[in-house]
Amino acid sequence: MLAAAGFGSRREIEGWIVAGRLSVNGHTARLGDRIMPMDRLALDGRLLKLERAIPAKRQVILYHKPEGELTTRKDPEGRPTVFEALPRLRRGRWISIGRLDFNTSGLLLFTNDGELANRLMHPAHEIEREYAVRVLGKITDEQLAALTKGVRLEDGMAKFDAVRDAGGEGANHWYHVTLKEGRNREVRRLWETAGVTVSRLIRIRYGTLSLPRNLPRGGCREATEEELHALLELAGVAPSPAAPATARHRAREFKRHSRPTRRHHEKNQHR
Repeated sequence: MLAAAGFGSRREIEGWIVAGRLSVNGHTARLGDRIMPMDRLALDGRLLKLERAIPAKRQVILYHKPEGELTTRKDPEGRPTVFEALPRLRRGRWISIGRLDFNTSGLLLFTNDGELANRLMHPAHEIEREYAVRVLGKITDEQLAALTKGVRLEDGMAKFDAVRDAGGEGANHWYHVTLKEGRNREVRRLWETAGVTVSRLIRIRYGTLSLPRNLPRGGCREATEEELHALLELAGVAPSPAAPATARHRAREFKRHSRPTRRHHEKNQHR
């Protein structure tokens, strides 16, 4: 229940229980304890508002992240974050499925289901990510082969599972690359080993979901029932037993609760 509410992964929460950090109704929690939404849970003595965190239904949204936004809830320096553009939830909270760095744009997925988010990010599930990359500099066939065979980075071996030439003119050239992990700046660091600089990086696919062509930068939309079903199947998560709302009702609710901040709206006007 705590993982589904987005407080952490199952493994992380089990660690809290083993360490005696979690309490239920004033008593130290034990592995295997059952809880209800009305129970009082506290982590290190701080109350967790579980009754407001359990989502009424599982949701996934696709967001077209522009460059210049951080994948974090708050920034001490006041820079814009991806969460400012998301629709408000009556219950629960949005959890980002992976991250994109400040200078990377493209598809970023969010869900209100902590278990789904953890499964889609866990390395054991080997979920594919695909990027469109514009590189500055010349690269040989031998260097491209090395990038798919494997090169050593400071945090271990890494590689692209596939590299496809996407054309280009002059010093800039486009490639589409896929990989199955999300280490920090991994795509950029891999290309740097070949002596070229990434001048543009766009994530165009995460698992079964691709960046919609008609989704503007800074815009988001809810996943369709078909897209959600494919994503759940990929992650090995059982579909929700609750009957789904009609497409018209879901679209109306999504639009009604989508209220970007004034700063985000003004920023998009000047793009």
